[in-house]
Amino acid sequence: MNTAGREIRAYPFEMRDIQVSPLYAKLRAEEPLSLVRLPYGEPAWLATRHDDVKTVLTDPRFSRAIAQGLDQPRLRAENTGDGIMGMDPPDHTRLRKLVGKAFTARRVEQMRAGVAQRARDLVDAMKRGGSEADLVEEFARPLPVSVICDLLGVPYEDHSRFRRWTEAMTNEESRTADVLAEIGPELDEYLGGLIAQRRRRPTDDLLGALVRARDEGDRLTEAELISIAGPGLLAGGAETVTCGIPSFVYALLTHPDQLALLRRTPELMPTAVEELLRHVPINTAAMFARYPLEDVRLGDTLVRAGEPVLAALHAANRDPDVFENPEGLDLTRARNPHLTFGHGPHHCIGAQLARLELQVALTTLLESFPELHLVDGPENVEWKFGVIVRGPSELRVGW
Repeated sequence: MNTAGREIRAYPFEMRDIQVSPLYAKLRAEEPLSLVRLPYGEPAWLATRHDDVKTVLTDPRFSRAIAQGLDQPRLRAENTGDGIMGMDPPDHTRLRKLVGKAFTARRVEQMRAGVAQRARDLVDAMKRGGSEADLVEEFARPLPVSVICDLLGVPYEDHSRFRRWTEAMTNEESRTADVLAEIGPELDEYLGGLIAQRRRRPTDDLLGALVRARDEGDRLTEAELISIAGPGLLAGGAETVTCGIPSFVYALLTHPDQLALLRRTPELMPTAVEELLRHVPINTAAMFARYPLEDVRLGDTLVRAGEPVLAALHAANRDPDVFENPEGLDLTRARNPHLTFGHGPHHCIGAQLARLELQVALTTLLESFPELHLVDGPENVEWKFGVIVRGPSELRVGW
């Protein structure tokens, strides 16, 4: 990579609460393809314009597969395989089609009543505990973990173990710790036991379907099966919603006009969640670098084959060429092509389930707590920055 005459900025950029770093806007206007260096790995190009980000995510000339084994830019010291996120078609297409059967719009919608009941149960437990609670530990963490566990068919008594594994794989401490060496064998052994059970007694849950795909058609290796069921769904599915719920509640409570609007017109909830997904940064940084298989021009910059490019979703979601008043939170925003769930082949396969969980969570909280408020004020909320997602480490709310 020829870096002569170009500044290489330390990355990720500093962010405060739900604010996106102003440096993204500066780069988008003045240097839409800039050079950055993450804590680990080689320098990378950072794409900040909406159009360029979409190109990096969708153009088949950009590969995730060749990143495997390279010193790819990353937040975590470990340089392990990325599972399904480290694949290109046709292997990626094969796995995605298998897992996608669990996330069809119809099947996800059928889960709404069950998710709503779990949310109500958690709210009832919060109320029994008094007049205030930590929304993260008492609501936002258990809800999505229980949903993923239900998908996999994990017994209720083991949900707490999955909560511990999920947090360990994504929290701030995991940046330098050899996390998979610590919890990997334990998680693999547990999933191996569930897989053996499914072989003896087939089930209709996601894990049962994956086991059948492995055994009947040899369309899935044992390692792929465990990777999808473990790190894939836990880190990518549960923790994203865990951070999204308190972050969105914080956004609403610090935008009282928008909160009042949503309370008056609850039918806005689906649109509101899309705007919160656009406006509130959930990912810690751009990640999963794509490597061009040939020279590719992005705007005025020629990216040489083999030079990693990071797609800055935060910046794309605030692009004024795409979004009117991009810095504002507008829960009535009608046109909202945000890229929070990615785009193209690697578009988040659980996006519809995440949307449902977020809609149900916010609806339940607003209906249950008409006087919901921050106990200590927004300035006293501490934020954690994990290797994938970011959000309040604690959010004490009262009612």
